[in-house]
Amino acid sequence: MPIAERINIIGVPSGLGGRRKGASLGPAAIRIARLQESLLKVAKQVIDGGDLVSSQTSLFSPRGEGLHHFDSLLGIFTRVREAVYGAVGKGTVPLVLGGDHSLAFGTVSGALEQLDSMGVLWIDAHGDYNTPDTSPSGNLHGMPLAGLCRFPYEGTDEVVAGQWQRLLDEMVPTRPLDPNHIVWIGIRELDPGEVDRMRTHGLHRVITMHEIDRFGMQEMVQSAFQTLEKAGVKWLWVSFDVDVLDPAIAPGTGTDVRGGLRYREAHLLAELLAEALGSEKSPLRLAGIEVVEVNPTLDRTNETAEMAVDWLMSVMGKRILPRWA
Repeated sequence: MPIAERINIIGVPSGLGGRRKGASLGPAAIRIARLQESLLKVAKQVIDGGDLVSSQTSLFSPRGEGLHHFDSLLGIFTRVREAVYGAVGKGTVPLVLGGDHSLAFGTVSGALEQLDSMGVLWIDAHGDYNTPDTSPSGNLHGMPLAGLCRFPYEGTDEVVAGQWQRLLDEMVPTRPLDPNHIVWIGIRELDPGEVDRMRTHGLHRVITMHEIDRFGMQEMVQSAFQTLEKAGVKWLWVSFDVDVLDPAIAPGTGTDVRGGLRYREAHLLAELLAEALGSEKSPLRLAGIEVVEVNPTLDRTNETAEMAVDWLMSVMGKRILPRWA
């Protein structure tokens, strides 16, 4: 069965949640890499609704007190949530183009409001599981999962405390993301506070690059789906941060870490996801997908954006041979 018959592209050209400029150009770079015409080979309908904000927003937003660019980002998250909520409600699969990973505050919230028993597959070099008091950088792109699970701020800064609580109140559904409904794949860098949170909250499944190297991608993807199915997940939001890829094949990202997925490993992961989500026997269905942290200012001839499009095509069901073969 098709992974997604109707795809709704949503651009979010904002890099305000990250530490380096350039991620706001990610959606344009991915589109230049022939995204829409490529997807039309694997889906019946591909709608590109354009960008929710101007890429110029990242150039002129004041940093402000407390959490970096808080007011601007909260407005962006709200637009993203509404767009994803509407796309899911119309029966389409939202494909969100970032932009930095903080946009997940909006994407996952919008899908959670529409779908019961939703989980998240977080494909990333980092955990993005900090709260402001455990974050070394203070950048919101490292905090979406902790916020979506409604973990509180435990620091002493009153401005930050008020901002974080406002973010949780305005963005996160009353039925937040269950920590047991998250699986990480490709992790190779975690902050101490994230490790403590994983140790004390929920039955987390964190698949590191060490496990992938030792046991192989197929076994790890099977383990991920077994974890999600056991937790009762019915819908899956796939979050793909290009920094999960090795910088040798994807240099265009601001948060690169050596030792990531190589081209063939990444495509095997995508093909295994497509097989699982496209199987009539699988209890899991694709809720939506996001591709984030493409930074063309750090790239070589749009190589990372092209890699992202290739990866998306594999997730959506592109095969070397048709299924009858």
